[in-house]
Amino acid sequence: MIVIGGSVSFLAGTALQWRLLALTGIIPCLIQLVGLVFIPESPRWLAKVGYEKEFYNALRRLHGDNDDDISHEANKIQDYLQTLKHQSKSSMLDLFQRKYMHSIIIGVGLMMFQQFGGINGVGFYASQTFTSAGFSSGKIGIIAFACIQIPITAVVAFLVDICGRKPLFLVSSTGTFLGCFVAAISFLMKEHNLLQQWAPLFVLCGLLIFEGSFAVGMGAVPWVLMSEIFPINVKGVAGSLVNLEHWFGAWAVSYQVPFSYIQEYVQLLLFLWPKLCQKQREEPWKKYKLPSILEAI
Repeated sequence: MIVIGGSVSFLAGTALQWRLLALTGIIPCLIQLVGLVFIPESPRWLAKVGYEKEFYNALRRLHGDNDDDISHEANKIQDYLQTLKHQSKSSMLDLFQRKYMHSIIIGVGLMMFQQFGGINGVGFYASQTFTSAGFSSGKIGIIAFACIQIPITAVVAFLVDICGRKPLFLVSSTGTFLGCFVAAISFLMKEHNLLQQWAPLFVLCGLLIFEGSFAVGMGAVPWVLMSEIFPINVKGVAGSLVNLEHWFGAWAVSYQVPFSYIQEYVQLLLFLWPKLCQKQREEPWKKYKLPSILEAI
């Protein structure tokens, strides 16, 4: 569903201006807000805090009036909570004990390379990338991006339990490397005036290989693995740490390009400042207003 939402946003972005696109984001937010009124509280949390009546009511809303299903699910939740009570409570600092270090390195490493592989940079600046490659518009590449994500992710949903996690990671990592390599070589060819007519197509193929390969493994499988590798007593805090690292990586990659624009703009100002000051002695300063930094970005 996340991939479907992202693909719909990509397609909508090719037809709507960014301000209107941002306003359309209010619609699913309002639907979610209204829907939350009708969603029951988590049965697992209700059982944990001792609200037994509300616990069974929530299970009945989720599973219907079948008493056998409700009793089976209630017993599973109660057994889980009993097991959890016998485990020692862990804090964030406990994660750095030697016995948890292997799982933490795997979890944090996967999420770090998932983001630092550049998926958000490729997605957010796809239009500018395709335009720089030589396309008259970035819409063709964005539509292609949106079209390949859904079928590949749907296939992976069936393969993840058949093929295993590690093979999908290996295929995904190999494909993302090849996609980046093809795109980089294509821009290098364009810079040196080699095969100019083929460079845009090679860039498109490289980025589609990257996007498709990312969806094969590095996109969804790390989240599946996070629920499996951590011991039960540290699963909550470990998941929080991994999620924090994931979104920090997403933020760092997403803002890399705008910050580089700001750096170039500051360098331009430092170069032009002496010339502007010299002009100010000759003519009124008001004729030489500096452009807004937002316009430069």
